[in-house]
Amino acid sequence: MMFAVAMTFIDQTIVSIAAPDIVSELGLSTSGMQWVVNAYLLSLAAFFALGGRVADLWGPRRIVVAGTLIFVVSSVLCGCVPTGDYALTWLVVFRATQGLGAALLFPAALAVVVAVFPVERRGRALALFFGLTGALTALGPLLGGWLTSWTWRAIFWVNVPVAVVALILTALAHVSDRRRDERLDVVGALLIAAGMGLSVLGFQQASAWGWDSVATWACIVGGIAVLYVFCRYELRTRHPLINLAVFRDRAFAVDSLVLFFAMLAFVPLFFFASVYAQVSLSASPNQAALYLLYFFVGFAIASQWGGRILDKQGARPALKIGCVVGAIGFALWAGKLTDLSMHDQWPYAALAGAGIGFILAPASTDAVNRSIDASYGEVTGITQTVRNYAASIGLAVFGTMLTHTMTDNVVDTLQKRGVPSDTAHSVAHNVTEAVTGNADARTPTGNGPAATAMRDSMSAIRMDFAEANQYVFYGMAVALGIGFFCALRHPGGSVPATAEDDRPQ
Repeated sequence: MMFAVAMTFIDQTIVSIAAPDIVSELGLSTSGMQWVVNAYLLSLAAFFALGGRVADLWGPRRIVVAGTLIFVVSSVLCGCVPTGDYALTWLVVFRATQGLGAALLFPAALAVVVAVFPVERRGRALALFFGLTGALTALGPLLGGWLTSWTWRAIFWVNVPVAVVALILTALAHVSDRRRDERLDVVGALLIAAGMGLSVLGFQQASAWGWDSVATWACIVGGIAVLYVFCRYELRTRHPLINLAVFRDRAFAVDSLVLFFAMLAFVPLFFFASVYAQVSLSASPNQAALYLLYFFVGFAIASQWGGRILDKQGARPALKIGCVVGAIGFALWAGKLTDLSMHDQWPYAALAGAGIGFILAPASTDAVNRSIDASYGEVTGITQTVRNYAASIGLAVFGTMLTHTMTDNVVDTLQKRGVPSDTAHSVAHNVTEAVTGNADARTPTGNGPAATAMRDSMSAIRMDFAEANQYVFYGMAVALGIGFFCALRHPGGSVPATAEDDRPQ
């Protein structure tokens, strides 16, 4: 099952490293490239609840196989995207179907793993599961850097051999296919997908439409309203897509909140840190991948430690430690971004990674253990929906923050070099579009005042981008700080093993 979900974890990070080459060849805008990344995450968030539910209804083995096939076919089609006017639409659509495949695959795979281990051993087992799959996430940037030197399309095609091996191993594992004879909540699936899509669209497009735009707030408020309708519908229907009664357990609710705030930082970090490394540090894709590896060293070590804490003391200590360590790590890392030295940043990147590592497995495992009246697939679908919705919002909000701050910084830099205000704003917008989505170090040509000022300002613009990223990283630290206050509300303790007897399988 770990091998089966490897593709889904790798694809959360591998595209960030290849982003500059994708933008350059296909001519995408900043907003367009962010949607290539975000389409996958949003689809995960929108369909995870569906994936958990159909794993219960139709059997986990079938859903693992179906999710793997959908994922790998979509990957091949992403790699075959044609250049031209339809490139962005093609890539976003098939990134979304990749997300659908992953949303079907992951809850089913995790439900199988959870069912194998008794509750007293589950913390360490799932710490291993999340630790190794987290290490595979770290493989994404490294693999992406190596494959991009050949062609960026290979970052999608590499999923084919992985999927073949995953399908073979799934067949050899003889996974049981116990099913539940209940109706699938199609209306609920449509409502949650629409609500999440609309709300994230509003956050994502705020950088282009503006926060004072009616369209921005119509999407955000409309999406939240649809999610409210979804919750009301789920409480009334006989066989809901998500059993909202699980949130009555305070520990489960706190676990979900901590996961939400942690994921605001975790997945978006890969996009922002990799582009920062290539723009401000002038790093190659391979060097940017090594830069992200510092984060995963801390993550992998803390994941195992967090699992042991969960087994011995419960989730509360691990969550509090993780939020504090992560908030401090991201804050210190943010302060070092303007030093423009990759070597000086590694201790803080590792500290930030350790914070996330302490949180991820304990919160996810404790949530599964606490929700006694729901199935493994259903609960996994809920927690993964929370995680990936947070990642989508984080990418959208921090992307908007970065774009606005970067534009203001470049305007100031150009005006100090004598560029008129109107010209400075126009050039700054173009620079922001290029830099935030494409780490392009080519010097502008031409003899005009704007081009001359740009050539003279290249080093200053790299610093402008580093300063803009500081706001993003401080925002991630704030998110984990809020997560700490949520963790204080956790009741603590562990779930007794006898509680497992009443759980439907």
